[in-house]
Amino acid sequence: MADQDLTDIFENIKRYTKSERSAQNVVRDIITTVKEIKYINQYQVDEFLGEPYRRIIVRDYKVVYKKSLNNGIQILSIIPTRKNPRSTL
Repeated sequence: MADQDLTDIFENIKRYTKSERSAQNVVRDIITTVKEIKYINQYQVDEFLGEPYRRIIVRDYKVVYKKSLNNGIQILSIIPTRKNPRSTL
């Protein structure tokens, strides 16, 4: 699911900005930040989902994760947090 989220983010940024490089930079920042999660309690409990779900904000995206069965980190979804200004017109 998170893999599809990254693909969607990449495609949306590329379409909106007309820049593949911008899209690559955002996806790279998300991946780099997620790789820096060292332990499950490193970031805040998600305010909507509660325990055991945690979240981290990267640029304009909320990454939701939880502890996996093998005591690792499982990324559940990557959600845009910025409202599309065109959707309110």
